[in-house]
Amino acid sequence: MIIDFHTHIFPEKIAGRTLDYLKEICQTEPYTDGTAKDLIRSQKEAGVDISVALPAVTKPSQVDSINRFVLDFQEGPILSFGGIHPACENYKEILKGIKDAGIRGIKLHPDYQDTYFNDIRYKRIISYASELGLIVSVHAGQDPKCPDDIHCTPGMALEVIREVQPQKLVLAHFGGNQCWNEVEEYLVGEKVYFDTAVVLGVIPEEQFVRMVRNHGVEKTLFGTDSPWAGQKEFVDYMKQCPLTEEEKERIFSQNALELLGISK
Repeated sequence: MIIDFHTHIFPEKIAGRTLDYLKEICQTEPYTDGTAKDLIRSQKEAGVDISVALPAVTKPSQVDSINRFVLDFQEGPILSFGGIHPACENYKEILKGIKDAGIRGIKLHPDYQDTYFNDIRYKRIISYASELGLIVSVHAGQDPKCPDDIHCTPGMALEVIREVQPQKLVLAHFGGNQCWNEVEEYLVGEKVYFDTAVVLGVIPEEQFVRMVRNHGVEKTLFGTDSPWAGQKEFVDYMKQCPLTEEEKERIFSQNALELLGISK
């Protein structure tokens, strides 16, 4: 079984123009058209059983519409998290609504939300999300939108981990995109999950394997960042990675199943 813990989909009516906008920022051609239908096609080609979709709320006015959209993806091949913005004063009400709707987690994107990760508003959101048992996935490290102004550094993440003690925090891009030396220094061994989104084939393989084992294979989640990486390409890369078959099974599915509360 394979679970991709980091993907993105958009409503069909805006998927085209959203991807056109984002590919100018990312300078990368997408591997899908951004719709749920095309993500499912990609999954079948790659042998991925479940994709976790992570919506990025860029302004508070999007919260309600995004959280209505994700309700259609709470079972089956796509499981979508909900969204929230740090500027939402009614964050407890929003998070409670997400929990009550059966949504398993939320996505935070400090770069697109123009807020540093150690901001008190994020700490409050993460603390209450933890009380509710929600998973919190956050973009960590560099982002093409503002590569010289990292809004979630390993140091900021460590501050949040130590102060808030979140129960189910996932730092995307293996703890911090393009910041892996700092991730090793500050975050390896901490109570936090890393996903592999968009880093496989970029992070040196020796460093990746070392970090997986030193951090704990049980805290590593397979992810691609589709449509910005190919699911099949990432599955193939992970299969040939010099980890044991038991380690690969944990990364491909077992850790995600446990975190999501799903029986295999």
